[in-house]
Amino acid sequence: MPFSILPADLVHAAAASEPDLGGVAGWAVSLMETLGVFGAGLAIALENLFPPLPSEVILPLAGFTASRGSFNLFAAIVATTIGSLVGAIALYYVGVLVGRERTRKIIGWLPLVKLKDVDRTEAWFHKHGSMAVFFGRMIPIFRSLISLPAGVDRMPLPKFVVLTTAGSLIWNSIFVGAGYALGESWHLVEEYAGVLQKIVIAAVAVAVLAFVVLRVSKAVFGGAPPAHARGLAPDAPDDDAPVPEPGAVRRTKTPTTTLALPKGAFERARAGAGRRTDG
Repeated sequence: MPFSILPADLVHAAAASEPDLGGVAGWAVSLMETLGVFGAGLAIALENLFPPLPSEVILPLAGFTASRGSFNLFAAIVATTIGSLVGAIALYYVGVLVGRERTRKIIGWLPLVKLKDVDRTEAWFHKHGSMAVFFGRMIPIFRSLISLPAGVDRMPLPKFVVLTTAGSLIWNSIFVGAGYALGESWHLVEEYAGVLQKIVIAAVAVAVLAFVVLRVSKAVFGGAPPAHARGLAPDAPDDDAPVPEPGAVRRTKTPTTTLALPKGAFERARAGAGRRTDG
């Protein structure tokens, strides 16, 4: 079954593949040992709520366990994406219900989270708007904190859900897929997380830019292009049209206008002309 509980021996195999496994990774292993793929989703939801938890460890570990056959890759990606969305919505409503100032106070109590990170995230959101929510899902720390200004500013929830889901799906698919492909070397993903992050963001940015350019081009150059631009031949001449003889002068018909005169006007004009002659 795709969502079966993860057997203990498979999770311990993941632990054995990393010599110094402990801390967050050890906690994630324990969670997936107990809950299987649901544990992966729960771990990512908690990672959204507590930014110091690194998804760069949890996601590849979920991919590795999927490669061992306990659950499939699709289930791992779906579970972690749902977890990302649940955690993001929770923080969104913190921003909605608590407000900016109280949220800052709460953040100030959390360990390993700095208020300057909150300020940077807030400034980035106000500068880039909805795109900050989308790309923020691919940047550490911003991934969690970007939900707060979105809630404070009352971004429409459907829009927030769509952007969060899209960004999380891309990010989670890359890291879960990398862990799945690397197998017992899944921990190498963490070492190259920074490079991979830049590649993913650059690729997505290019795709978004290409989409925008295409839309703008259609708006500016709307309508059907001329026949030669579409690779079409011009209309063929009418076969029934007369062919002029060589050297013949082509005459064009000049349009004429007919003037309608009142009845008897011509006779009255002749009579008047006759009286002037007699005089």
